[in-house]
Parts: sequence; C-alpha cells; structure tokens
Amino acid sequence: MATEEPERPELPLPQLHAFAVLAEELHFGHAAARLGIAQPPLSQQIRRLEAKVGHPLLTRTPGRIALTPAGHALLPAARHALNALADGLAAARAVATGRTGTLRIGFAASLALTVLPGLLRTHRERYPDVHLDIREMTTAPQLAALRADTIDIGLLREPPADDPALAFRTILTEPFVAVLPTAHPLAAHRTVPLRDLADSPFVLLPREAGPGLHDRITALCATAGFTPRVTQEAVERIRLKGTAFRPVTPTTEHTRVAVAWRRDEPNPLVSNLLATMAA
Repeated sequence: MATEEPERPELPLPQLHAFAVLAEELHFGHAAARLGIAQPPLSQQIRRLEAKVGHPLLTRTPGRIALTPAGHALLPAARHALNALADGLAAARAVATGRTGTLRIGFAASLALTVLPGLLRTHRERYPDVHLDIREMTTAPQLAALRADTIDIGLLREPPADDPALAFRTILTEPFVAVLPTAHPLAAHRTVPLRDLADSPFVLLPREAGPGLHDRITALCATAGFTPRVTQEAVERIRLKGTAFRPVTPTTEHTRVAVAWRRDEPNPLVSNLLATMAA
C-alpha cells in the first residue's frame, strides 16, 4: 500500500524570513531596517503568511507587538527551515567548488616515498575537508580504473602516447636505475653499464601491468645488445633493505611520471588537485 506524500505547504522564504526577524525584534520599524525594506512591505509579508496559516501570528496593540500561540508554534519551524536552507546552500557551494567531497587517487608504489607525500600534504593543507581515497595501482589498472570512473586521478609511469578518453601531464622524469642485491658484484660500482647486466636474472614488471614501462626497459636492453632473462615478474619496487639502486650507463633515457585524468572532467576536486600540482 503506497504511503501518502506529506503535505508540503508553499511558504515563500521571504515571508518566513520576515516573520523570524519580526519575532526577534517585536518592532516593525527595527525589523524593517534589518531586512532593508520599508514597513508597509513588511506588514504585507506578515499578513500573507498569516493568511497561509489561517490564524494570526502576532497581536498588535499601540506600542506593543507580541507573538500569539500560533506564532510561538511556527517560529522554531521557520528558524529551522531558514537554517537548513543556509546549510544546504553552503554545502552545495562547497561541493561545487571542490572544497569538500571524496577524491579517489591511484598511484604507482614507487611514488609512495617521492611524489605522493608532499602532494598529499600540500593538498590537505589547502582543502582540509576533502577526503583523499588513496589506492596503490600499477599503470594499466589505473588507466582501466579511470575509464571505468572508479578513480578520479592517476599518478603513473609511462602513460600511453594518446588516449581519446584520458588526458596526461608529465610531472617528473627520473633516470633508469638497476635495482641490485647488495651482494651483487655490480652493486659495488657507482654506475652500472647496462650491457654488464646481460647475464643477470631480471625481475621485471609484468607487461599487462605497465606495458609502456615494460617496453621501455626491454628496448633499452635491446639497444645494449641483449634480451633480459626474466626469472620473476613483480610490480614496482620501493627502496628495500638489502638492495642497491645504481644508475645505468650509457643511456640518458628517463622514465616519465605523469598525472592522468578523464578528458573534459567536470569534477572540481580533480581541477583543484591539478592546480595544487601546478603550484
């Protein structure tokens, strides 16, 4: 059985506002001054509201105004309606300008100790009421999540050259390095000739997780005259105990770190984060 909609009387907000102010001042002249109108329009607003209620809201005697029992009963509801509207307008403006809400960010694990902390700290200082939902993801899952609208921003390596649905901005370039066990003979060197890694087993990012980065690495190895012998696949590494990071030579190639978002994204949360990055 369907429930009946509650009656929603059409009460113009100016009438409720005028009534609430007059109930506080209990003086037509003072209330009119607060409202920025003349006394006759104020009296008309009150009479129209009383006609809607069907009962007097005020008693008017020379030199004195008082609320009737009906006026006392209406005043809390009038104040509540006006306050609720003010809160609703403030909430709508905060959402529309990206000052509140939830921003979903995907990030590459290798950025957790470099780009990400400073970015998040600065953005939280600028927008303390925005909740940041941070998700560790490699490049390909980030791209898929952006297209599926399950994240709003991606921080990834080696973005595709072009994507009709997504936009990219390079925020950082980093040199390629060899990540070696500290016991590896080449770990004692300040730099590592890439060709000297030809006989070493490689731990490499699976191509399906980050095709751009995977292909860049294998292309660098091919330029050095060998195909990497991949004995294990793993996602991106951060600095761990027992590992040494050594620049490889002679290449001057760099890997790109980019921010990604949906083209024509209307979400102001995204625009604000992009502005934080630009600053």
